[in-house]
Amino acid sequence: MGWFALAGIAAAALALMLVLRLPKAVVGFAGAALMLGATGYALQGSPALPAATPKTEPPVGVADAELVTLRQQLFGRFQYSDSYFFIADALTRAGEERKAARAMLGGVRSAPNSLPLWTGFAFATAGADGAMSPAARMAFRRAHLINPQHPGPYFYEGLAYVRAGDLAAARPAWLRALRLSPPNAPWREGIALRLVLLDRFLAMQAGAKGMAQ
Repeated sequence: MGWFALAGIAAAALALMLVLRLPKAVVGFAGAALMLGATGYALQGSPALPAATPKTEPPVGVADAELVTLRQQLFGRFQYSDSYFFIADALTRAGEERKAARAMLGGVRSAPNSLPLWTGFAFATAGADGAMSPAARMAFRRAHLINPQHPGPYFYEGLAYVRAGDLAAARPAWLRALRLSPPNAPWREGIALRLVLLDRFLAMQAGAKGMAQ
């Protein structure tokens, strides 16, 4: 049963990383780590021992083409916020998450009622802090207050939780984003797919914990 659990978790983890469009180097490293873990289990595994509590890895800052497209679908193209997102995306790709958050802070200061900029600032702040910090939560609340019926802030809130390793907290945010999305919205399929993969991964985790007890 241990091998079935390992294979299931590996498949779900790799699928989630691919859908989140993590860099190829990160996906490759994760695949190698899973293979190394499987080898170690085969050589020294002790299924009777209680499972250790998993450690959350730091989130990876990514600004890839798919997420940029999804953002443009959610908030529109050729907006005032685009210049700030362009700068923040470049800084995130360079691994400068705190500078990216400061760039988005400049955006919300220049346009304090901008839903896209508050959402971007909240997401960038969570990435810079490596967790859903109080500052990031405050920024997401501000975005929700600007437009409680817009799915964008909820989607990015869920994505921030995923990258912080809090998958259970991500689910209600993505479910809310999906429910607020019109049936013909171009971004709806992307949110729905991520939610399905997240549910599968959570189910795999629960199953693995149940077998370990």
